Amino acid sequence: MSRFILSVVAAGAIALMVSSAGASPILDAKVNLGEYAVTLTDAGRRYAEEIAAAFARIDAATRNVGRTEKTDILTVHSTPSFATQWLMPRLARFSARHPDIDVRLNASATPSDLLSEDVDVDIRYGSRLQPTGTIVIPFPVETIVPLCAPHLLEGPHPLRTVEDLRHHVLIHSERCLVGWADWHRDHRKVKLDIAHGPRFDRSFMSISAAVDGMGVCLESLLLVQRELQTRRLVAPFGLKGLQVQGYTLNILKTRNDLPKIQRWQEWLFAELERPANDSSARLRSGG
Repeated sequence: MSRFILSVVAAGAIALMVSSAGASPILDAKVNLGEYAVTLTDAGRRYAEEIAAAFARIDAATRNVGRTEKTDILTVHSTPSFATQWLMPRLARFSARHPDIDVRLNASATPSDLLSEDVDVDIRYGSRLQPTGTIVIPFPVETIVPLCAPHLLEGPHPLRTVEDLRHHVLIHSERCLVGWADWHRDHRKVKLDIAHGPRFDRSFMSISAAVDGMGVCLESLLLVQRELQTRRLVAPFGLKGLQVQGYTLNILKTRNDLPKIQRWQEWLFAELERPANDSSARLRSGG
């Protein structure tokens, strides 16, 4: 690069000499037997060092532009529990399938404003009024069931039937669309104290509390697939439960045809339709 810069300076200097008798503060020009000899003065060397740094910055910027053109950044906003419990364990699969797309994941309980924020897609929970021009794609229906740590299947009050719940602490997820009151309406003969028990405003915290043995939580099977597969949680009464349609994928119509958004949408719903690896019998009894 330096040799290129000096050559440019020299070529310019010779042109300058021809036009102005060689007057230049950065070049020392001598004529010997009809040939021009051009060398840098001290000022010229300092000038060359300055412009060499400038050219280096231009070269780096040019390389960065080329790198940016090869990679798309997909900005995804999600609710915290879905991001933590479902997305994070699967993002590596998306990256492996689409190495030219980098995912930027933001998580908060507040829905993203797709019209004003730098967000490509928003994963939301619950029914909300969407702005005009938004495509809302519902997720598959979720199943909500009681879940607990495996050791609660044993002990002085083992969880074997729904009646056994009266001996255990109920963990409440306050933002979940389905709560213990809804579950109790389908099991009216069971005596439950649904007025007490720890309360959390995020599902991932309720799930964590259940893993730690604090009690029995009522949560979506969608969010606990990893815990069930590793047997940190079990479904003591099986995998059939209340049905709810909670999550949606939200995209602006004006951006829906972008290749990166199309690829994300196809991958997301393919992953959501993947069957669980473990049978209900194994999840319940440990067999």
